[in-house]
Amino acid sequence: MLIADDLDQLLEILPHFIRYPLEVHANRKNLIEIVMDLGRRPEARFPDGPEYLSGRVVSWYDLDYSIKRVGNFSGDNRSGIERTLHRISSIKNRQGSIIGLTCRVGRAIFGTISIIRDLLETGQSILLLGRPGVGKTTAVREIARVLADEMEKRVVIIDTSNEIAGDGDIPHPAIGRARRMQVSCPEQQHQVMIEAVENHMPEVIIIDEIGTELESLAARTIAERGVQLVGTAHGNYLESLVKNPILSDLVGGIQYVTLGDDEAKRRGTQKSVLERKSAPAFQIAIEIHERDNWVIHEKVDQTVDQILQGYHFFIQRRIIVNNTVNILCENTVLNPVQSKRKKKHLSTYSKAHSVFDNSDESQLIPSTNKMNTVAATKNILESKIVHQTYLAIYPYGLNFQDINTVINMLKLPLLLCKEIGKADVILALRSNLKLNSKLRQIARAKRITIYTIHTSTVPQITRALKKMLEINSVSFIRWSEFCADKTTEQKEALNEARWAIEKIVIAKKQPVELLSCLADARKVQHELARFYNLRARSLGEEPYRRLRIYPN
Repeated sequence: MLIADDLDQLLEILPHFIRYPLEVHANRKNLIEIVMDLGRRPEARFPDGPEYLSGRVVSWYDLDYSIKRVGNFSGDNRSGIERTLHRISSIKNRQGSIIGLTCRVGRAIFGTISIIRDLLETGQSILLLGRPGVGKTTAVREIARVLADEMEKRVVIIDTSNEIAGDGDIPHPAIGRARRMQVSCPEQQHQVMIEAVENHMPEVIIIDEIGTELESLAARTIAERGVQLVGTAHGNYLESLVKNPILSDLVGGIQYVTLGDDEAKRRGTQKSVLERKSAPAFQIAIEIHERDNWVIHEKVDQTVDQILQGYHFFIQRRIIVNNTVNILCENTVLNPVQSKRKKKHLSTYSKAHSVFDNSDESQLIPSTNKMNTVAATKNILESKIVHQTYLAIYPYGLNFQDINTVINMLKLPLLLCKEIGKADVILALRSNLKLNSKLRQIARAKRITIYTIHTSTVPQITRALKKMLEINSVSFIRWSEFCADKTTEQKEALNEARWAIEKIVIAKKQPVELLSCLADARKVQHELARFYNLRARSLGEEPYRRLRIYPN
């Protein structure tokens, strides 16, 4: 990873009593910024904390010395040093005089976006989120160079404060062949964004610090014209962006929707709910928590829907360790500040089921090839097939929160799902089930067992959940994995055996004889009976030999 910081040019604008301590400082390569406030001692800020540079206080003369050596300050009180990436920000008093300077060190770090190189190649729009100073602008600068030089795309940078491509009319070499459009004042950024699309035919537009409603609207307009967007916004998590009324349009916006009675019962929610308004302008969102710790949301629309509906959602965390990209797949909870973002690791993830693994949280999945981290990780994950430890329940006409409370209180291995096709069992109110023949028809076709309760009370819900765990012990494996690599005849034999075991042997405590079948089909039926801890024996002569299963 190559770093270019032009630090000597920044030190040249500082008074001698500030410059000299930094020139001989042992940690100068990690310097973040220098703070000069009138009447106070100058500070240098490093990742491990600030320190004073001198016992002498900053005077008007010292501030004037530095101001004369930088460019003019724009409407957002920012300036820079020509042909460098450093940013000089000013603090003014009520009369408009500068009484403080913040000199931020700008660095071009080549190779910093190898962690998301595969995402750039998809051509989808990418939004970077993170607190100030975490490295969003540095990442955007490197993205511009990779897209323009290595992928040979037409890239235009909307550089509001000359922070991406540096101060002056000639852009810094760190952006490669990408072109830069300067913005005369921050209020006109959205107009320059539209002008770039209309006048310069870009394939990619890069925007730093989207912060107003007009800029969000301009980003949506650009996305609808088929131009790839790469932008940054302040906010630690995607959830905070969804709740931001100004910036929520970047991820589709939110609106209140009134549901019908049947739909509200099906979802187990109130009739008035929040839903995503439209398709997001950015298809991929990246949370930069640390410079080497990024969280990836590859399908922003699905993640936003899960946030609004109150479901747990899955994240992909990428960490750089010793120049190797490591990927973790995690199940996270909402409201990360209050819950301190407690996570459970997944050993694998299926669209049909969520498979949890209690492996050590420090375990990483390494990929030796940075260019193919996602593909390599997918192969590793798919090779780790484990038994499902969660039974998927589809609640109909019941309150999701009540069921979740019981599950969490008793720590039951159950998981709520919102699609009937992904469920192992259905839990419904008896009164609602009588009025819904379509639900019964679907359950019959998919062979999903329906459990009913009279009233939606905690004791009744608790009793039903315990009963279904007792009966449906087979659901502790993924049925699709149990049937993997089986022939059509074997799958039919397995389905017959499962149905007989659940409906007759376990439910009615009666023995049952299955239909006659070939030896290989009977073998898998024997395996299924052993999984249920039931006794089974083969009866009859070939080709009419069959299996008999006995209750415990």
